Amino acid sequence: MTDRNDAREQARVRRRWLTLGELLAIAGVAISGLALWNTYGERTATEAKQSAETAATVRKAATLVLRATPDKDGRTLALSPRADAQAIQSQTIAFPTALGLSPIETSGDARIERGWLEEALVKARRAAGVKAETVGDARLPLLVTTRFLADGDPHTDRAVYQLGYLAEHGFLSGTSIRLRGLSREAAAASDAAGRKQVDALWQAWVARQAKAD
Repeated sequence: MTDRNDAREQARVRRRWLTLGELLAIAGVAISGLALWNTYGERTATEAKQSAETAATVRKAATLVLRATPDKDGRTLALSPRADAQAIQSQTIAFPTALGLSPIETSGDARIERGWLEEALVKARRAAGVKAETVGDARLPLLVTTRFLADGDPHTDRAVYQLGYLAEHGFLSGTSIRLRGLSREAAAASDAAGRKQVDALWQAWVARQAKAD
């Protein structure tokens, strides 16, 4: 009888240990699952961060801001990208409609020349009622479309810029201008939209001059 009782007790112990072993196995599986999930989460977060950084780098590389360097006489503005990884291939420079000028195309040697616009600008100022004696710093809106490379990849930037110039007047020489610099105004969604922005900025400048007089 005692042997039978001992056998029953041993069976209960085996069942208890078997149940405990199962619990430990389940716990082990759960811990492994959590560790795997944490690893997956960390990898996903790292990949997302790297993707965001890559996208930000691409956007930065594809955003062009021009640097303008005038020569000593204000005859020419040499244009170059502010970012070292960018290289200008060609440009189209469009003027306000009031100047009556066709767009200028350049290739390789990015620049703005006073000779392209001086005569037309002086006439447009006069037609707008700006007195010849009105001298000093002024701005002329331009639409600049630039084809450029960024890290070897081709891009196109279309933006409205303000051309800074100095108007001077002499009794015998008349009105002349000196090119001073260039500042980015805003991106243009299309050529037509950019030209509309340029004309609006020109008209706003003319209106301010009329009030000043």
